[in-house]
Parts: sequence; structure tokens; C-alpha cells
Amino acid sequence: MGGNITAGGAPPQSLSIRKGHGLDLYEYQGKQLFARQGIPVPDGDVAETPEQARAAAEKIGGKVAVKAQVQVGGRGKAGGIKVADDAADAEAKAREILGMDIKGHTVHRVWIEAASDIAKEYYASVTFDRGVKKPLVMLSAMGGVDIEDVAENNPDALARLHVDPLSGFQPHHARRLAFEANIDPGAIKGVVDILGRLYEGFIASDAMLMEINPLIVTGDGDVLALDAKVTIDNNALYRQPDIAGLQDTTTEDPQERMAQERGVTYVKLDGDVAILGNGAGLVMSTLDVVALAGGRPANFLDAGGGSQADEVVAALEVTLSDPKVKSLLVNIFGGITRCDEVAKGLLTALETLGATLPIVVRLDGTNEDEGRKIIAEQAPDNVVVEQTMLSAAQRAVDLAKEAA
Repeated sequence: MGGNITAGGAPPQSLSIRKGHGLDLYEYQGKQLFARQGIPVPDGDVAETPEQARAAAEKIGGKVAVKAQVQVGGRGKAGGIKVADDAADAEAKAREILGMDIKGHTVHRVWIEAASDIAKEYYASVTFDRGVKKPLVMLSAMGGVDIEDVAENNPDALARLHVDPLSGFQPHHARRLAFEANIDPGAIKGVVDILGRLYEGFIASDAMLMEINPLIVTGDGDVLALDAKVTIDNNALYRQPDIAGLQDTTTEDPQERMAQERGVTYVKLDGDVAILGNGAGLVMSTLDVVALAGGRPANFLDAGGGSQADEVVAALEVTLSDPKVKSLLVNIFGGITRCDEVAKGLLTALETLGATLPIVVRLDGTNEDEGRKIIAEQAPDNVVVEQTMLSAAQRAVDLAKEAA
């Protein structure tokens, strides 16, 4: 049949992974992608200045919504979404919103779109459920709120379908979802069409998430995507050059921006023990061991499985630029990576950056003895070597506490 319908029960695993580290598009980018997929969206345009907002509103005509473009929820409650009566009002509203700080995100752009007459609000999404290794389509007649809240407080209102990738998502699946979700009869045709297009776009774009919340029904009975949340798999961007070009280089965090520019896999956390490893699995394990030792990781940084000296330099430059970091743990397992190459890269980076904070190095694997010898003979006094991951983590945590 191509999939299994479920309603109610525990939330699927994907509800907890839908905020993964893919390429997150802004609302306006997601809506532009939706429009190319044939999903109806309100007429709109993006603006970076109040004057551009006025021009966009004049082109659209009538009342418009002025919406802050930030990748964080709660825009409306923070004053980041306003309705303007005309073009002059849109310019004034844009002037108020541009430059706002919304949960640590500065508004650099606004999306100007035709104001919608909302009669009903639904929820629709396609994501990937790693627990069953299949795409998951979800639909609810309770839109406009966090889907996690719906799943927890009113699970019967959320219909779900795991799709067999070989047979795909079929129209009868969409109709059954609409029935299970109690979609209003007059809106079923529009909802079914949008679900099909949403799934097609999810597959074609190598997406991890395509979410419409709310999916609205207007007073005239039209079904429109009033919001768009889209996350694209970073590992598939080489197949999506048009989407890859949408990557935002105006991220507020200087370390994350630097990592983007240098091609380093980096996620900033709120601790003070920086971590550099080679391979995502090793780095994740190191995060856990640092926490076990009583410390708080400052970042996730994967220098890659075949790290060479120049790659280590780039990774350390990103890590050491964070003023909150009190110590650095370098945890390397030499498989493809040669420990002596990592040691050389570390010394080059320290000489270039002039770092003086405590650095703990654990090298294990290919050319580990050579790497340890290089560090012992050539590294400055602030660099120490530990034999095991646990001892290295404990040493890094202790040194961070001493430096605090």
C-alpha cells in the first residue's frame, strides 16, 4: 500500500530530530521553493530596507503582512510580524522591524506578502523518520501551534504516514490522511494536492524537513501555505547547486560564520571546554565524556576523517576565536588521519594564532608515537598530552575550571 497511517499514540522520533543540522532556509526562500513546486503561497517579495518594503507593498496592493526573516520561532509574539494597511504603512512597519533583536537574531530582511483572510489553520509536513528509515508525512487540522504540543496534548489530531520510498506517496494516501486529520470537506481537494506537491519537493530537493504551519484555508476556500520551514540535507547540497547558493553568510555568531567561510563542521554550544576531533562519532563521544567529567562543551567541531595540517589550522582558528573557551581538548583517532600530521597542524596553528590557553591532546592510532614526540619536543608549555580520552577530558575540564 506504500505506507502506514497512524493517528494518536506517542510522537514519532522525527518530532525530536526535525531541528537537525541541515541547511535551514528562511521563510521567503522556502516560499519561493514552494512556488516553484506549484504549492500556492501569497504574493510577496523580500526587502532589506524600508524603501524596498514600500515598493513591494505598492506592487502587491492592499493590506500586506510585514514579516521578520529570522530562523527562530516566536516572531509574532516578539513584534516581528505586523499587518500594514498600505504601502506607506508597510514602509513604517518595516522600519520598526528591521534591526530588531529576536531571541538573539538580528532582523536583516522582511518578507512583504498579501494579507490573508484566514478561515482555518492546518498543519502539514514531510520529514525523515530515522527510526524507521522512511519519509514521514504528517497532517493536522490544528495548525498555527507547535506540532510537538499537538502530539503531546491532542495526539488524535495528528495523522501520520510512513511512506515506502519504492512506491512513493500516492493520492489515496493524501485523502486518507485528510480523513484521519478531520480536514474540512471543502478543503480536502486543495490539501490533497498540496501534500502531493510537498512530498515531491521533499524528494527532489533532498530535504530533511518541509513544513507548512499554518496551512490556511481562506474565506474564499483557497488553501495556501502561509509559512514555510525547509531544511535541506547538507550532505546532498552538491546535487542542489541552486539551493546551496542560498546559504546565509550573515549569521550572527562570528565563530559559525568563520566556520562557514572555512568549510569547517562546527556547532557552537554554551560551555567553556572547546573540542576538536576527527569524525562526527568521535566528537559526539567526546562531548559526552567531557560532560561526564563535570565540564561543559563549548562546541562541536569535526575536522574531518582525513585531516591534514592546513585543515587543523582552520579548525583551531575557529575554535580559539571564541572568548568563552577556557581550555581546548584535541581528540584524534588516527585511521585515515595521521597523528603526526595533526601534531604539525596544531603547532602551526599555535604559532600563527599565538594561543596561550591550556590545550590537552589525545592522539591514538596511525603514527601516534610520532605525533606525541612532535608535541613533546616542539609544543609550548600550555600544551599537554594525555593517553586516554577519559583522562584527557578530565584534564581539560580541570584546566578550564582553573582558568575561569
